[in-house]
Amino acid sequence: MSTVVRSGAVARAGALLILLGPLVSWVAEFITAAAWQDPPYSPLYNWVSHLGLTGPPQTAFGQVANSPLGAVMDTGWVIYGTLLITGTFLVFDPRKGTRPIVIMVLAVLAGVGVSLVGVFQGSNANVDNGLIAFHTFGAQGVMLAGNIMAIAVGTGGTRIGLTRSRSIASITLGTVGLIAFSLFMADVFTGWMWDIGLFERAVIYPIMFGHALLGSSVAAAQRHRATRRSVPLAQPVQN
Repeated sequence: MSTVVRSGAVARAGALLILLGPLVSWVAEFITAAAWQDPPYSPLYNWVSHLGLTGPPQTAFGQVANSPLGAVMDTGWVIYGTLLITGTFLVFDPRKGTRPIVIMVLAVLAGVGVSLVGVFQGSNANVDNGLIAFHTFGAQGVMLAGNIMAIAVGTGGTRIGLTRSRSIASITLGTVGLIAFSLFMADVFTGWMWDIGLFERAVIYPIMFGHALLGSSVAAAQRHRATRRSVPLAQPVQN
């Protein structure tokens, strides 16, 4: 079965960018959450996007928000989105059929979505001026496209460089994320708002783990392929 990814240094660089994206975002989240002390940030209760609020302390979407290093989180999201799109275009070859094109489109939607969350904050000011629409579109876009991308990668894992177990893991991550998305939306629209941070992370983290899985798998497959090419063929014995 033919591969749908490029080969050589380009593919290896793209794989590393895809892997680096969620790692940058997680580091930014850890730093930003640690700086939020008044009141202490709760990853289970507080909105994830409130970490990116750079304005004065405010009550937004039913929660007190006070993120002293909000710009760090916003920067992390924009970098994540940029690395995801760039890395995916370096890894996948659109000439190889429909699957790589679908994955690239989903990566663009997810990358633009997470970047929009970083650029357009979920603040009261943006609610008043209407820019909150970009934040909402970005958040829901990455939640849907990111998890669907994980399923698309998993179902085509053998043509991408994933082992069978990693393909199953990618499909499972995307499926769990989509189920969590429906629960998250129900939590929001019913007004229950119970542990909203928990439900948000149940949607977002499978996407991030899926990207880390994709990047590391492609990097390993490319390294293995390069090693096989570098092994000299056995020379026939001359009589």
